[in-house]
Amino acid sequence: MPDSTAVTAAIAAYGLFVGIFILVIFVLQLVICWRIASKAGYSGVMSLLMLVPFINFIIILIFAFAEWPIEARLRALTAGGGGLPPPGMMPPSGGAPMRIQ
Repeated sequence: MPDSTAVTAAIAAYGLFVGIFILVIFVLQLVICWRIASKAGYSGVMSLLMLVPFINFIIILIFAFAEWPIEARLRALTAGGGGLPPPGMMPPSGGAPMRIQ
C-alpha cells in the first residue's frame, strides 16, 4: 500500500501543474483579446469584458458586425481625395500619383 503522504504530494503537484497551466492559458487569452481590440481601434480594456459570461458573446458580435473605429478613420482619411492613394499608386516627389509597375 502506498504511503498516504506520497499520494497527497503527487496530487498536490498535479494540482499545482494544472493550476499554472490554466493561469498561463488565461493570461494568453487576455493578451490576445487585448491586441485584437487595440488593432481594431477599440480600447484594450474592452477585452476584459471577454471574461464576463454572456457579455463575451455580445463583444464577439460587436467585433464581427459593427464598423470598427479604425475603419471609420481610414474612410475619413481617404474621403475627399486628400487621404491615402489608391492601392498600386504612389505619389512621386513632384505631385500627381503614378502607377507602380
